[in-house]
Amino acid sequence: MAEPQKGNLSDTERQVLQVIASGDVQELAQLLASEEVRVNCLDEYGMTPLMHAAYKGKADMCRLLLQHGADVNCNQHEYGYTALMFAGLSGKTDITSMMLDAGAETDLVNSVGRTAAQMAAFVGQHDCVTVINNFFSRARLEYYTQPQGLEREPKLPPTLAGPLHKIIMTTNLNPVKIVMLVKENPVLVDVAALEKCYQVMDLLCEQCVKQQDMNEVLAMKMHYISCVLQKCLTFLQKRDDKLDALVKSLLRGRDSDGFPQYQEKFIRDCIRKFPYCEATLLQQLVRSIAPVEIGNDPTAFSVLTQALTGQMTFVDADYCATCGEKGADKRCSLCKAVTYCSLMCQKLHWFTHKKICRSLQEQDADLEKDTPRLKELKDDESDLVMETANFLQELCMRAEEKVAAAGGCPVELLGCPSNSVTGPPGTQKSFD
Repeated sequence: MAEPQKGNLSDTERQVLQVIASGDVQELAQLLASEEVRVNCLDEYGMTPLMHAAYKGKADMCRLLLQHGADVNCNQHEYGYTALMFAGLSGKTDITSMMLDAGAETDLVNSVGRTAAQMAAFVGQHDCVTVINNFFSRARLEYYTQPQGLEREPKLPPTLAGPLHKIIMTTNLNPVKIVMLVKENPVLVDVAALEKCYQVMDLLCEQCVKQQDMNEVLAMKMHYISCVLQKCLTFLQKRDDKLDALVKSLLRGRDSDGFPQYQEKFIRDCIRKFPYCEATLLQQLVRSIAPVEIGNDPTAFSVLTQALTGQMTFVDADYCATCGEKGADKRCSLCKAVTYCSLMCQKLHWFTHKKICRSLQEQDADLEKDTPRLKELKDDESDLVMETANFLQELCMRAEEKVAAAGGCPVELLGCPSNSVTGPPGTQKSFD
């Protein structure tokens, strides 16, 4: 069949483009069922319906077009843009992921020599850049789920491919987050399973380095994940069957300021163990981290995250103090200085945060002169007060979730009162 010509659209195909602009998915489905519609037809600029849908951020329409055979790598656009480039420009990470899952090539360039990731970065869509840079085809992983050559068994049992691919695709490199991803998949919390997983990660690391277009970024990520999986394996062998001790060690903060020294040393050690010493990326990481004393900025985590995802951590966003998840919107009710993404993360972090929570309150007191100061408390009283406040905060949050789920009062009216609440002696406190 001859390739579609630019601008040679039937009336029905022009209607397709209009429907994409309006967002009517059901009408688009009806039109695509017509024999008069070529799913890869081109408008006068060389844009396909999929490109239009991606640029306009219409995820449902993109999915429908792909199901009808849309060519994700069509590059007939007058400036060489692809659907992936338009997805990146739209800023929609779900559509960007959809294009990648459909086989979009990440190294195609437009007329000015920019890839999809570079175009997204150019317009400030850094979340899309992260998705593109961290994409890894599941098919490449599933290669190891089949016996190769004289092998009687595959290197990776098929049941492990899904959970491991989820870890590979994560853009949150916080070791606590990766351990939590392991914990949520029972098939991974097993010595034999972890051993197979980290061995496959080492093979993927080697593959990324030795392939024709060497990918040092992906190789470093595979190596780093392998190191975290090996650490999980070590703790499992010590009878830490739920990996709780590992999480606690990664979160434990320095008494003076809460800085997670063990986590910092662990990440530095992961980088140091990267087996390809000649890699430019490794040398850059070492130059950035080696001169920095542990506890100062930049941290090994922030340097590694910037190198592997293209994003600076802790800039223009709130990150969970426990797992590093972006967009955390819950704060400690006492010091209001530490952010969490969930109650679970707050509970996991409390054992170490409580050591500095009071000092953070005192630092914040000068900035909030209208807030009543805490009375001097004995050490045993201090813990009781903090635990009580967090318990009350949890009750408020649960109430908020239940009312919101029931379609009741607006969420913003459900927060705890900002004025001080007077309770039994030793429990006067200010809540969010």
